[in-house]
Amino acid sequence: MDPVQPRASIPCSVGIMAHNEEANIGKLLEAVLNQRTSVAKISEIVVVASGCTDGTVPLVERWALLDSRIRLVTQARREGKSSAVNCFLARCREPVLVLCSADIVPAPETVERIVAPFGNEEVAMTTCRPVPVNDPGRFMGFAAHLLWNLHHEINLREFKAGEMIAFRKVFERIPRRSAVDEASVESVIRGQGYLVQYVPDAVTYNKGPDTVRDFVSQRRRIYAGHLALRDGVGYRASTLSALKILGLVLRRLDWRPKQFLWTWAVAALEAWGRFLGRRDYRRRRDHSVWEIASTTKSLTALPPPAPAPARDEPALSAAPSPLPLALPLPPSSEGLPPPRDLA
Repeated sequence: MDPVQPRASIPCSVGIMAHNEEANIGKLLEAVLNQRTSVAKISEIVVVASGCTDGTVPLVERWALLDSRIRLVTQARREGKSSAVNCFLARCREPVLVLCSADIVPAPETVERIVAPFGNEEVAMTTCRPVPVNDPGRFMGFAAHLLWNLHHEINLREFKAGEMIAFRKVFERIPRRSAVDEASVESVIRGQGYLVQYVPDAVTYNKGPDTVRDFVSQRRRIYAGHLALRDGVGYRASTLSALKILGLVLRRLDWRPKQFLWTWAVAALEAWGRFLGRRDYRRRRDHSVWEIASTTKSLTALPPPAPAPARDEPALSAAPSPLPLALPLPPSSEGLPPPRDLA
């Protein structure tokens, strides 16, 4: 019997798009540098700081002194996330790219899990499972969990990219005015006939809006972007259909009184956001440089890292562990890199 051949490593470039992210950029860089990988090989981490006016750039510069893989690219003014993505595409070195914003924190094996499927040459895009850290016992936290649980349900049936994605560099740029960068990448990849894959055990933590204003602002921008994508290139995001979403809600409806009422309150906010998004699209409002949802920018309560798999256990087999809602972060996660060992 022939010996089992080890899987070849897959080099990847990680791109982090940041605008005024001093509250979270250190936590994200720490999480990326500490990723547990066997197949994926993170050869560079490119941070595109777009029009930052806070401490983001100095923080990234300090982290770059500790690890030569970190490269900082600055844009003098904020031109929108799609412009930052194109900046990353023009500078990255590897054929497989991992892309995210700077307001998330991946679990310890997320990069490994979204890069490993590229061992199949037909796969050209993967996406993770976003898990919000919001308290589901509060209305806006309930809204965040409901939204991302629906996102998960849709991904189990179809595909919907979100928060952290990996893809092959088979194109040079995405539309500069796109307000939905992940969906724009998705449309290009699928349009070329490649396979896409959802990786539900590749968990990425994010924070949903804490205010109704921020929630509606996000939803209107995303819906307007999806309409522009549909009419511009003929690609329909899997969440575009309100009837499809409603069907999932009805199948998963929680009949407890508070949760029942909150579900329909969230549905009403989503409907209002979609109405505003459709109006924005008809009026040609440009959402490519969107209003920042400030309440989504600080992940102050993260679950503990998942335990490392046993030596004889496949790295991709472990499901995410239960997620506690509050845990103090280690001191180095306040944004500053750990002190250098000068001995």
